[in-house]
Amino acid sequence: MTTFSLLMIALIGILILLLMIIKFKIHPFVALLIVSLFVAITTGIPLDNVVKVVTDGLGGVLGSVAIIIGLGAMLGQLIERSGGAENLAIKTGQSLGAKKTIAALTIAGFILGIPVFFDVGFIILAPIIYGFAKVAKISPLKYGLPIAGVMLTVHVALPPHPGPVAAAGILHADVGLLTLIGFIICIPVAIIGYYIAKYINRKNYHLSVEVLEQLQLAKDEPQKGDVVYTDKINPPKPGTVIAMIVIPILIIMLGTVSSTLLEKGDPVRTFFTFIGSPIIALLIALILAVYFLALRRNWTLQHTNNIIGDAIPAAAVVIMITGAGGVFGKVLVESGVGKALSDALAMIDMPIIVAAFIISLVLRASQGSATVAILTTGGLLSEAVMGLSGTQLVLVTLASCFGGLGLSHVNDSGFWIVTRYLGLSVSDGLKTWTVLTTLLGLLGFLFTGLIWMMI
Repeated sequence: MTTFSLLMIALIGILILLLMIIKFKIHPFVALLIVSLFVAITTGIPLDNVVKVVTDGLGGVLGSVAIIIGLGAMLGQLIERSGGAENLAIKTGQSLGAKKTIAALTIAGFILGIPVFFDVGFIILAPIIYGFAKVAKISPLKYGLPIAGVMLTVHVALPPHPGPVAAAGILHADVGLLTLIGFIICIPVAIIGYYIAKYINRKNYHLSVEVLEQLQLAKDEPQKGDVVYTDKINPPKPGTVIAMIVIPILIIMLGTVSSTLLEKGDPVRTFFTFIGSPIIALLIALILAVYFLALRRNWTLQHTNNIIGDAIPAAAVVIMITGAGGVFGKVLVESGVGKALSDALAMIDMPIIVAAFIISLVLRASQGSATVAILTTGGLLSEAVMGLSGTQLVLVTLASCFGGLGLSHVNDSGFWIVTRYLGLSVSDGLKTWTVLTTLLGLLGFLFTGLIWMMI
């Protein structure tokens, strides 16, 4: 099939998907599956392989995301229902005020995003976002949009995340220099991104029913003969809540540091790599939260289990839609749409740093994964970068990283995580999250290009 035909099918598929979700209000999970099947069949994927591609796409995303989302939702539910998030928000708000609080949490998101994967970090911070939004009586988008934006920025541009590290290996760029220059660029990008998010947030967007219910969650009414379980009585102290958030982050950081500094096969590295995986770290945090936020505060085990169980339905919605986004991305990759785009762009004569950004950006838009876009771009340009200096190799790598930052939309699992947690419709997600990520990517490339012109 020709490149033009593949691109047209992909474009038609995305338009049908948006029409189904926005115009006809079809559930995103169903719409994504239908469009994925349409694209798979029309692009020539053999019928006997279509179902396998769909299940591989679903399993590939959910294998790493489902448990994390589930555990994160349970941890968040305990923090929220115990009154801990609200108490933390009240104390912080009294000290800083609402505007400074948003800025402070955005800085925390920047720092958190360096060692922790974007989706994990955002899920960990979700209950804090809800708590602060509830106390300030504003949309969680006011907090969540700038936090998510800066976290994704450092995720795509800074080691130890897989995209920049692997791309540096493919292009033979120095990882240390990449970290230094990437960090220098990410700081102004994050600052400007904060104000862009603030500008986008001037409008009050409609929130989903699920998020509205979360924000207005009624306190549990005590049953006859039961202990009074209400956040009005002895809520957890802010320090305890912060510890529940920081502990899994520190554990994950230990795993990252040990895998970097210690030799493979070292038992210490093996141990910390095991407990430093997001799943184990979140499980440890959940167990600690059960004790410190529930049992220690005289909740019964049955009541605690009920609270944890309440998190499952909302988490299931996020999990299924995220998985379906993975299906669509997998179909676009297997159909050859991504390769057709990259090949077409590679033949266009343009400066190497511009080519790195545009190829990565288009690949990101076509198949959804920022990491895949960055790695594919590195592979395509691996021969073209021969002869460049060490600093130039780093800048080409960063250009491809910032290309992978932009155009997060309906085929990106991260799009669904952010929009579902913040209660956005698809159309509002495109107006906010997609616009923000694209502008952040362009800013990152602009600063990268300026350094390129100065060397």
